[in-house]
Amino acid sequence: MGKEGKGNYERVSAFLQHIAIIMDGNGRWAERQGLPRLEGHRKGIEVARIIVEEVGRLGIPFLTLYSFSTENWRRPLQEVQGLLALFEEAVSRYGEELKKNNVCVRFLGRREGLPEKLKKVMGELEKETARNTGLVLNLALNYGGRDEILRAVCRFGESGGDWSALTEETFRSFLDTGDQPDPDLLIRTGGEKRISNFLLWQIAYTELWFTDVLWPDFNVLLLHQALEDFAQRSRKFGGLS
Repeated sequence: MGKEGKGNYERVSAFLQHIAIIMDGNGRWAERQGLPRLEGHRKGIEVARIIVEEVGRLGIPFLTLYSFSTENWRRPLQEVQGLLALFEEAVSRYGEELKKNNVCVRFLGRREGLPEKLKKVMGELEKETARNTGLVLNLALNYGGRDEILRAVCRFGESGGDWSALTEETFRSFLDTGDQPDPDLLIRTGGEKRISNFLLWQIAYTELWFTDVLWPDFNVLLLHQALEDFAQRSRKFGGLS
């Protein structure tokens, strides 16, 4: 990376607060390698680990990874069970590394329906990293954007709030990311160009970056390319630049 590139990264990290990533293409990658689909997800976890480390190194405060959606339950039972087991293994395996790197881990989505052992290790990691002051890593697990909005509506109703006085700012505080800035940049791998029910409220003015590269082949260089592209964009938020 030359001096010009380095300057761009310094400029980007100064105002880019939150990156969100749809990590698509694990199963297709495995099939192209002649491997079971689960091996693609295993490789994808290793790539996620590298990207988490790089985002933290760049000093970007928030990163959200779409790990398992509310729609993913529709996949074959064997794949779903294998995925959930992989998540449990990854949380247990990389927990110490995340703690050591001062990462604060949060899980977005519904806990209901997840295996008890997985919920236990998730809760433990959140508790053990809660005081960390580095990168905030959101792992969206059993997450759906519409479901999140419905849960936020229910939370507001249970709080006894005045519906007639409800504002966007008040409502957003009941979302899973209520105390965080909205994503500045959304990256999606795998060639698809859709949002797939991810952070529907939060990405109203998020910049989108798509690549045909499957997630297991994603790397730090491609992350830098996305940041370079983001740095060239003019964000107007409905006004004038």
